[in-house]
Amino acid sequence: MATMTGFGRPSKTVMQTAFVVEDIMAAIQIYTRTLNIGPFFLLSHAKNPARMYRGMNVPCEISLAMAFAGNMNIELIQQHDDEPSLFKEQIEQHGYGFHHYGVAHEDVEAALPLYSGEGFEVVSSNTVPTGGTVYFLEDDNPAQPGYLELLPYTAGMEETFTRFWQAAQDWDGSDPVRPFA
Repeated sequence: MATMTGFGRPSKTVMQTAFVVEDIMAAIQIYTRTLNIGPFFLLSHAKNPARMYRGMNVPCEISLAMAFAGNMNIELIQQHDDEPSLFKEQIEQHGYGFHHYGVAHEDVEAALPLYSGEGFEVVSSNTVPTGGTVYFLEDDNPAQPGYLELLPYTAGMEETFTRFWQAAQDWDGSDPVRPFA
């Protein structure tokens, strides 16, 4: 059974759309000024030692920024180094742009076999600041662009994402970039 989040999305449904960008600050300007999405919460130059990519431990350096458009979380990701990663792979194969959809689950590990049964395979994983481990999945269906990220629906995720969503509700355009934590 799905749980309704504090940011207005039921678990087990798409709640995030993510994009890889060349310049995260330039992308934030477009989203805030042109699309009126914001404010963005920025985690700058993070290097996760637990990041796995296609069976290798590769702690690439990224910045990410999150905001809400309605009840949909928008994530922007910029990779700062040349380490192998799912982000670099996407850029090399398809260019900058759409990267993944995120679906929150109360028990990500229990959900993995369900997705495996549908032909998805785990290609990357890493721990996240809101608690737990995310898994990036791919399948070979050309109708499904990008990847699918399974997000652990934790108390930390609920608090963080609800805080980001609440900030977007009456956002007046001021203070468009804020700290993630």
